[in-house]
Amino acid sequence: MLLFGITPPRRSATPEKIKEIAAVTLGRLAGLNLDGLILYDIDDESDRVADERPFPYLPTIDPVEFHTHLGDWDRPMVIYRCVGKYAEDELRSWLTTADTDRVLSVFVGASSGDKPVRTDLRRAQALRAEVRPELPLGAVVIPERHARGGEEHLRMLTKQERGCEFFISQVIYDAGEAKDLVSDYFYACRERDITPRPVIFTLSLCGSAKTLEFLKWLGVDVPRWLENTLLNAPDPLAESYREALAIAQDLREYCERLGMPYGFHVESVSIRKAEIEAAIRLTEELGRHLRATAVLSG
Repeated sequence: MLLFGITPPRRSATPEKIKEIAAVTLGRLAGLNLDGLILYDIDDESDRVADERPFPYLPTIDPVEFHTHLGDWDRPMVIYRCVGKYAEDELRSWLTTADTDRVLSVFVGASSGDKPVRTDLRRAQALRAEVRPELPLGAVVIPERHARGGEEHLRMLTKQERGCEFFISQVIYDAGEAKDLVSDYFYACRERDITPRPVIFTLSLCGSAKTLEFLKWLGVDVPRWLENTLLNAPDPLAESYREALAIAQDLREYCERLGMPYGFHVESVSIRKAEIEAAIRLTEELGRHLRATAVLSG
């Protein structure tokens, strides 16, 4: 499974600019053999971290709205929903009209326990079960949280009981943490005699010290050796690219030995042309590796 993730245009964009961005996006995606596209729902997470946000929070349009501008996209679309931003009636309305033949969703809860929400995650999950149980639902999984508390696999099992059909990770820069989580989840499923759901590993490139700072602000664990490499490399984007491929190969080989269903998601949220183009190249290369693996195993 291979996905590509983007953010919708900024809320300040004119209708003409939104159409232009949609056309450019479709052009970039045309050559990629993707299984689906992810549209993020951006929320302000400054309540989660006391440190100043490295990049300013810029509100974007609703991913559901941007989806309408991508009408030529004929493959599945995974639409994120930061459910706390929406009233229950708004979520109900969208659930009622969503095209379940093409659309999947990932519900994301509040970034902190103190953040005021209009609909909490548990209620959003229940609402989907009531209104549109056929809508494929995924959830976010965070290896860093498992590394600290050791219970993320139990959260996965709970979300699975509530209808979650797949998991998408936070950006991964530490393959060991991801493997620990997958291992605990896989064997917990075996103990309960239930089928593990696919885990889709998110990869994101880092082309500057500022981007590295932002990754860490988001809670991504970057090993010290890799942080030193990126900060001192003449071309940090190239180093990041090589490491992303190495992480993907490590996780792919481990999941296949284990018998764990998996996939990859390349996140492209930068506005820098070099980083966007590198993300496209990474997706192309991952696609070639995955297709080769499928041919060998099939």
